[in-house]
Amino acid sequence: MRLKRVSFRFLLILFSILFLLILLIGYWINENNLINKYSDWKVYGGSKENSKYSSLAEIDTLNVNKLQVAWIYHSENNDSTKFGPIECNPIIIDGTLYGVSPKMKLFAIDATSGKEKWQFDPADSLANKTWHRNSINMNRGVAYWEDGNDKRIIYTVGPIAFAVNANSGKLIHDFGVDGGVNLAKGLGKDESTVSITPTSPVMIFKDLFIVSGLVSEETPGHIRAFDVRSGKQLWIFHTIPYPGEPGYNTWEDSTAYQHMGSTNSWSGFSLDEKRGILYAGVGSPTNDFYGGDRLGDGLYGNSILAIDALTGKLIWHFQTVHHDVWDMDISSPPVLFTFEKEGKKIDAIAQTTKTGFVFLFDRVNGKPLFTIYEKPVPTNTMIAGEKLSPTQPFPLLPKPFVRQILTKNDLNKLISDSSYQDVLKRFNAYRSEGIYTPPSTQGTIILPGYDGGGEWGGPSIDPSTNILYVNANEMAWVLNLVENKPNAYKPVTNLEAGTRLYQLNCMRCHGPERLGSGDYPSIIGTEKKYTLLQLMQLLSTGRRMMPGFNHLSTEEKNAIASFILNIKEEQTKKYDGSTKNMQAAIKPSYGFTGYNKFLTKEGYPAIAPPWGTLNAINLNTGNYVWKIPLGEFKELKEKGIPTTGRENYGGSVITAGGLLFIGATADGMFRAINKFTGKVLWEIDLPASGVATPAVYSVNGKQYVVIACGGSKWGGKSSDAYVAFALPQKYK
Repeated sequence: MRLKRVSFRFLLILFSILFLLILLIGYWINENNLINKYSDWKVYGGSKENSKYSSLAEIDTLNVNKLQVAWIYHSENNDSTKFGPIECNPIIIDGTLYGVSPKMKLFAIDATSGKEKWQFDPADSLANKTWHRNSINMNRGVAYWEDGNDKRIIYTVGPIAFAVNANSGKLIHDFGVDGGVNLAKGLGKDESTVSITPTSPVMIFKDLFIVSGLVSEETPGHIRAFDVRSGKQLWIFHTIPYPGEPGYNTWEDSTAYQHMGSTNSWSGFSLDEKRGILYAGVGSPTNDFYGGDRLGDGLYGNSILAIDALTGKLIWHFQTVHHDVWDMDISSPPVLFTFEKEGKKIDAIAQTTKTGFVFLFDRVNGKPLFTIYEKPVPTNTMIAGEKLSPTQPFPLLPKPFVRQILTKNDLNKLISDSSYQDVLKRFNAYRSEGIYTPPSTQGTIILPGYDGGGEWGGPSIDPSTNILYVNANEMAWVLNLVENKPNAYKPVTNLEAGTRLYQLNCMRCHGPERLGSGDYPSIIGTEKKYTLLQLMQLLSTGRRMMPGFNHLSTEEKNAIASFILNIKEEQTKKYDGSTKNMQAAIKPSYGFTGYNKFLTKEGYPAIAPPWGTLNAINLNTGNYVWKIPLGEFKELKEKGIPTTGRENYGGSVITAGGLLFIGATADGMFRAINKFTGKVLWEIDLPASGVATPAVYSVNGKQYVVIACGGSKWGGKSSDAYVAFALPQKYK
């Protein structure tokens, strides 16, 4: 009897040991899968899941304070030109780093030393006859494809997608025409009237590359796939549906597909490569702030799309904002992860937004993982012809990562009482009823602002914990509409025509007095920089956030340019062009007076801090792990004011070493943060603000972190530098 009891106890112990061994082996396999899957940086965002995670752990929470500059690469040879931001997240393939300079030159450098291997200048290409050296555009990264010895970099400049030999930097001339594909073709529009400039890298799937991009108000942002070898267009998904396609009836105007624009996936894509499902976040339709000309919910504006990557067929969709009139584009691609709850695992996506909401879905069928409620929102607009959606979607969890309403109790009282009284007086004149307050002619507070909430840098996620990290802006803006009277307009002179065309095409960014607004510059004094022909060329090609205006005729561009440059001789000439693009609608229509931040008279945000944050959210539970201000105003800190946070663009990366790396902020710092606690462990001044997402990689067993430092749209220092950091040998 005693022997039987011993045998039973022995078997129980044996089974317990075996069970523990199985758990340990499973954990070991899982950890090794993560290590193998996330040990390089071959794709924009670190992986096609867009997780921005690295399994490298040589640099950790104990030694990160020993980081030193490993190399600096000046992508424009340290040119003294005042550059704009570099937003590129470089990729690293077999010890070579590929990135893009401020002047859109593609380069390859040794990833251990920063020594240049080759550089390709698109301005020298026969394929790019529509892009010019002075028309600097944005580029957030490049894509890599290989088949045996055929290794290609696919990257876009203006309307051209280039295929460049990854080893030599030479164009692959049997791709498209002379090595480039003109993306203005194949949209179902007259190519001479469209303007398309992809800013995010294409997505590679098998032998396809997939693209949408930044487009003008008159160009539809359809998603398309091309053959990576030949450049031939293979499929198109209409983001503004055609007759007979799903979503067509969500536009009350049955001809919307013929003349509406935007509705574009400018922020790029993520991909479930195993299932062949492409995920895209889509921006708002034309026009951003007045929807009287596009009544209805307007699919697929502001929607998350799941598309069969081989065929372009829609699998599922979800619209995050109905009938958007607040410019609440989906500003980054979804992040793919595996959701875990009550022992169950679901392959999922997480979508951060400008609104501050995080939406979680089963990535296969689009089923929400937390309840999403359709809640009533204000619809009492005084804007003629407008009809707002009576409800908008609000997820139960996670809670918004930014504030969504501004009251007088939330105004900035830090600076002085006179500053506060000035802000309060202006605030009392505006409408401010929380998120989705209707646009108005008196001024509507937009919070979260046009730049989020979440922006194009997007979140990062740790696949071992399912904690999502998202940096955010908290900046209030003021939206003002002005009525365009419904009457015919027949200009006699170029000045009259130019004035009208400026109001319809340029005022929204540069303001009614041409003084600029928000992040858009003043164009007073432009005659000191541009000739008439140069400005007309810029109106055709666009530059950075400015799209091209190819729907305008040569005569119309001449009229605008002569107005802006104040060329009297041209302004007094008789206008002989068409008036088609100057007519207001038959019914009342409204224009936008500019991107105006709600600021104190000293130039600080009129809202109380924080003005920029970094948030850690457990996606399994929807609960917050920590939240900190991100960035600082040094002059305020010197006065004893706690860290306020600042505006930020670009994303973070997470490592298995317990770290989060981020630049992004207007203060020009690069920081390493403990991913478990939010504590800043290391920071360093960059040559200029790093409004880009870093990349983490290893060559010959040594770990590096690199970030592009081009400066920011807030002004300040400018640079052409990419800076890499690594540990000294003795700390490895």
